[in-house]
Amino acid sequence: MATHDETGGFAAGGTLPPLPENWERGLAVAAHPDDIEYGTASAVARWTAQGKRITYLLATRGEAGIDGLHPDEAAPLREAEERAGAREVGVDTVEFLDHRDGTIEYGPALRRDIVRAIRRHRPEAVLTGVYTVRMVAGMVNQADHRVVGLAALDAARDAGNRWIFPELADEGLEPWGGVRFVAVAGTDRPTHGVDVTGEPLERGIASLAAHAEYTKGLGAGAFEPRPFLTWTAGQGGPALGVESAVLFDVHQLAFEGPPPWEQ
Repeated sequence: MATHDETGGFAAGGTLPPLPENWERGLAVAAHPDDIEYGTASAVARWTAQGKRITYLLATRGEAGIDGLHPDEAAPLREAEERAGAREVGVDTVEFLDHRDGTIEYGPALRRDIVRAIRRHRPEAVLTGVYTVRMVAGMVNQADHRVVGLAALDAARDAGNRWIFPELADEGLEPWGGVRFVAVAGTDRPTHGVDVTGEPLERGIASLAAHAEYTKGLGAGAFEPRPFLTWTAGQGGPALGVESAVLFDVHQLAFEGPPPWEQ
């Protein structure tokens, strides 16, 4: 189990392997604007610099996220901040599913919406957030995060089965079984890491900084993007043997190469 230890890192029982990067298209699925920016965006910056195409899919517009601002006003503001943050890390396509912020329900409707996006964008890698009650450092996870993370994991497999949500074929969306893995961020049990030392981390910081109005709306609970992301990436670094890293729990949906019984 990964915990924050006295040596200054999120320990995971030894050095982790790097997350595979031999893929070209990724889909990042999150509940709210700003969720991706709390770490994953730095990895996204690394990947877009390599020429990979990453698409963002948000289940809500984050309309319930600012206590002092009515949801009708918060939604367009937070959408604009998300698009600005995405541009900072090389992401041009940001889509919103318009589920209700704070009360997202796990079930076929959510899975179908994510499957639709997977079939349309045909990613090889899906990125999402942790879906357990506890997350990294023992923090309690938020309800929408849990629901969307699990739905993304399930949808990654659903997308390849033509008999699950067959109505999507009427939209011209054929099955896509090409998702090789789902990388889950924020977990207390990471299996892989991504080196974000230097420019990727800097771009990740700029991405979170784009959510200035949301951060201001947090009031006393607000914090500055640079010290926060520098610290968290620094905690992940030792697990990968680098200065700064983002850690993921990688769920394989397909074998890399021949299955072990054929080797």
